[in-house]
Order: sequence, then C-alpha cells, then structure tokens
Amino acid sequence: MTTSHEMNASPPRPAPQLPPPDSAWLRAARHPLVWPLVTLALILAVNASLNPGLWHLEWRDGHLYGSLVDIVNRAAPLAIVALGLTLVIATRGIDISVGAVVAISGAVAALMIGGDLKIVDGQPVHISHWPLPVALLAALVAAAACGAWNGLLVARAGLQPIIATLIMMLAGRGAAQLLTGGQIITIYYPPYFVIGNGFFLGVPVAALLALAVWLGMTLLLDRSALGLFIQAIGINPRAARVAGVRARTITICVYAFCGLCAGVAGLIVSSNVKSADGNNAGILMELDAILAVTVGGTLLTGGRFTLAGTVIGALIIQTLTSTIYAIGVPPEINLVVKAVVVFAVMLLQSPEFRRQVRALAFRGGAR
Repeated sequence: MTTSHEMNASPPRPAPQLPPPDSAWLRAARHPLVWPLVTLALILAVNASLNPGLWHLEWRDGHLYGSLVDIVNRAAPLAIVALGLTLVIATRGIDISVGAVVAISGAVAALMIGGDLKIVDGQPVHISHWPLPVALLAALVAAAACGAWNGLLVARAGLQPIIATLIMMLAGRGAAQLLTGGQIITIYYPPYFVIGNGFFLGVPVAALLALAVWLGMTLLLDRSALGLFIQAIGINPRAARVAGVRARTITICVYAFCGLCAGVAGLIVSSNVKSADGNNAGILMELDAILAVTVGGTLLTGGRFTLAGTVIGALIIQTLTSTIYAIGVPPEINLVVKAVVVFAVMLLQSPEFRRQVRALAFRGGAR
C-alpha cells in the first residue's frame, strides 16, 4: 500500500551532465600564439612554392646567408619598433609617431657622424665628426625624449594618445626634414655600417639587436612586477592608481621606451642604406608595427599583451611582403593585397568569428 509521503514525493532529478572535455586541439587553438604561428607557416609555405630556394642556407665567408636570413634581418627594425609599441598598446594607448622618430634618430646620427676625408699615411680615410658611441647615444637620447614627450602629453596633460602622438608624428617629421635640410645625407663612415649590414658570429647584427631587445624585455617583465602593473593600467587605469600603482610614471616610461626602440630601429635603417632621409625614412612603419602587434595577439583595448606574438607578427608582415614580391604583384596594389591578407588573418584569430562559423556549419550539417 502506497503511503501519502511516497505519493507526494517528487521524482528524482537527473544527474547534471558535465560538458564534454575539450580536446587537445581545442585547448591548443585557444593559445594566443597558435594562430600567428599557423599564419606564418602558411605564408612561408606559399613563398616556398614560388621560391624553391627559400629553405636553403649556406655559410659563406664566415657569414650565414639565405632567404630566411634576409627575412629575419629585414624584419628586425619592425620587430624592435613593434616591441616598444606593444607596451604602449598594453596600457590602452597608441603611438603613431614611431616612423617620424625613426627618421629623427637616423638624421641625428648622420649629422654627428658626417663623412669627412682625412689623409692618413697618404691614403684618404673617412672620419666621424664625433666619436661613434657619442653619436649613437645622442640619436637614442633624442628618440627617447620624443617618446617621453608623448608620455607627458598623455599622462600629465590628459590628451588622447592618438592626438598626442599625431602631434609628434607631424612635428617629428618636420624636425627630421629640418635636420637633413630636406636632402638625403650620405654617411661614409664604415664602422657605422656594422649596425645594419654587419655580422657577429655569422649572424646579422640587426637580428641580434632585435633578439636582445626581445629577451631583455621578456626577462624584465617576467621577473618583476612591471608586467603586471602594465596590464593593470591597461585593464583599468583608475583602479590601478587606487591600488597604489604609479600609473602616470609608468605610462611616461613606456612611451619613452617606445621612442627608444624607434631610435634603435632608425639607426639600423640608416646604417643599412648608409644615409639619412628625413622625408621617407620610417614612412608607414607605424602602421606595419600596429599590424604586427595586433596580428601577434595583443589586444588594442589594453591589458593582455604578448611579446613573442609581436615578434611573430613582425615576421608575418615581412614574410608577407617578400611573398608579394615573389608572386610578382605590381607595386601599386601590393598594399591592397597586404590589407586583404591581414584582414583574413584577423578574422581567423577572432574567437567570435570562429564561433559564428562553427554555428553556421552545425546548422548546415543539421539540415
């Protein structure tokens, strides 16, 4: 006989079903470096199909040569600029003046080095107006000062980062043109050429400089609280200040460091071409640097950033440029091709876009 308690008892609830565990592929796909690496591999594969000698490396006269070495060497200035810009973007800022700072750095170095001739033992020898270390230091100080000025306008004057750096972009380009007199200043001092064209232990010096900047930044940000402070500023600057983070001082230092990185890139560029051009040096480099940072996985909204992703992004931009030239795309439309490829890459990296594609594929399969 059934009791009233048993009649009123509710049926047992089914046990909650746990979501199926993610596969290793899905977990790997969420890693911020996966899609940049996949993109770089695909572009290299396309380039290799057009250039069979892409993977060929050879050791000649104590130096390492090859197409891959050329790509890494040419990507070095962009990688250095993009690394400095990564920290600025991580603080929810932007710096569109780095191209002008590249021109200023090269112009200052060219003016201080010069190319006078001196007769030594009956032979003409090119000498520098100032000692080379002094000229390099002056160029880097000028570049860092430009960055610090941007930081002061942003952190102290309260200007929007894009406005503050737009001012420096215009003023800096004008200053570079004034320093060079609107002309291309040729440099004849051979020791200066080592920065952009030299080798150390068989590896290009420019690539080693980029590697040193990357490793130095990684050690500093990983071994200290600075990386967390930069992320906190990018996520919520007001909350970071309330928590005791010296947000304004860090912001100024970050912009100054970005200017310093642009100064190093300016030395590499001017050394590579053995001249300083205030009109064209660094033109559109700020756009390539922003693309490298975003393609590498750093959020433009601030907070999360990845230095390794930025380096990969710079390699993607340079490899894409080399591939476009290998395909034989006319110069007048290569920017359009680059924009289309970068647009496709950014869509693939977007989690929301991938979710929508999976949803459409599921609906199509259900039908």
